[in-house]
Amino acid sequence: MDHYDAIIVGSGQAANPLAKALGNAGWKTALIERAYIGGTCINYGCTPTKTMFNSARVAYLARRAADYGVHSHDVSVNMKEVRARKQRVVEEFRESGLKGIKKTKNLDLLTGDARFVGEREIEVKLNDGGTRSLTAENIFINTGGRPAQPKLEGLDKVPALDSTSIMELDELPEHLLVLGGGYIGLEFGQMFRRFGSKVTIVQRADQLLGHEDADVAGAVLQVMAEDGVRVLLNTEAARVKQNGAKIELTVRTSKTEQKLDGTHLLLAVGRKPNTEDLNLAAAGIETDQQGNVKVNNKLETNVPGVYALGDVKGGPQFTHISFDDFRIIRTNLLENGSVTTDDRLVPYTVFIDPQFARIGVSETEAREKGLNVRVAKLEMTNVARAIEMSETRGFMKAIVEADTNQILGAAVLGVEGGEVMAMFEIAMMGKLPYTVLKDAIFAHPTLAESLNNLFMAMDK
Repeated sequence: MDHYDAIIVGSGQAANPLAKALGNAGWKTALIERAYIGGTCINYGCTPTKTMFNSARVAYLARRAADYGVHSHDVSVNMKEVRARKQRVVEEFRESGLKGIKKTKNLDLLTGDARFVGEREIEVKLNDGGTRSLTAENIFINTGGRPAQPKLEGLDKVPALDSTSIMELDELPEHLLVLGGGYIGLEFGQMFRRFGSKVTIVQRADQLLGHEDADVAGAVLQVMAEDGVRVLLNTEAARVKQNGAKIELTVRTSKTEQKLDGTHLLLAVGRKPNTEDLNLAAAGIETDQQGNVKVNNKLETNVPGVYALGDVKGGPQFTHISFDDFRIIRTNLLENGSVTTDDRLVPYTVFIDPQFARIGVSETEAREKGLNVRVAKLEMTNVARAIEMSETRGFMKAIVEADTNQILGAAVLGVEGGEVMAMFEIAMMGKLPYTVLKDAIFAHPTLAESLNNLFMAMDK
């Protein structure tokens, strides 16, 4: 049995920097990964999907070339080449991460499946054979999550895709049926529509992006319609079956039932944590009903010295939140700090086109909390830079506390929405009143200068 100062299970976006920080601080550290370095983000999430997204955007712009006075030949998409480009980028990121791990002092990388056999004891079934038993005073769980499967009659007899397997297609689906109108469903739905597939999205709720304001959801629905994506709201999948070369999906509303014929089915109904194989009960580690590891505001489980970081603990499932979890652990354990997850800002971007990004409270949340707020809104059709780019879909809005003029939140649906949202976030971090942005000098012509007009409209 080998004793370490720290054991890290999983090598996601919290684990890798943590492993290097602990090793460089002199902690004898073991990092256990059963597959690829980098976790979901690099291997199955952000890196591959955004690489493919940009291939789809090029196809979209190429088809729109005449809008800019540029005339070209017919546009065609080669999915094998799209996939190969995606894989090159993934392998480059993966290899870079592996090199960083291997050159870190005091850090051992073990490749295999880990499970708890005691409160601070872990058994690793190595991929190349054999078993290792490890103990440590500090253990960190960063095993991430995976696509969830819905309860749907007939699904076990149909070849369904998820957010990982759909990126391995060599041929373009003729008609892609998508279950779920959240981030994943929208990103892949629009992406494959731009590649050339017919796409139908089935959404149980009465709007897309169920946690967003109604005006945001309505504008996103309009974008999907303009791009040729069919969206069925208030519609539930009832059953599915294989019908020759087709997939027959029966869906129903409160009043009707209909059959959709597609060639491929994408399941985009959420994610679940990778905790089943960890044998957490052996360590007495508590989870919630969904299997997420329970943690306090310093990311520690009910077992002292055992922590959970990233998606495996539930909550906002974003790479940047996982990395911030690392910062919290580093600050508290290596720098004698006392930081928590309390009140941290959670920015995020949905990589549809145009991007949708948000920070802070939404307008709906502000109203429900009874906050005294004012709302500023600006259509992208009134943004000079967007007009020059012929990218005028969407709008931006900010929620401001009426008494203090502090920005409480912002939503941006527009070209480079994520970058514009970050400007609101910086202002919120610096506790700048909206009037500072209203009167600031931003370079012309940029998207940033639209903040002048956005907030000037509030004073009218």
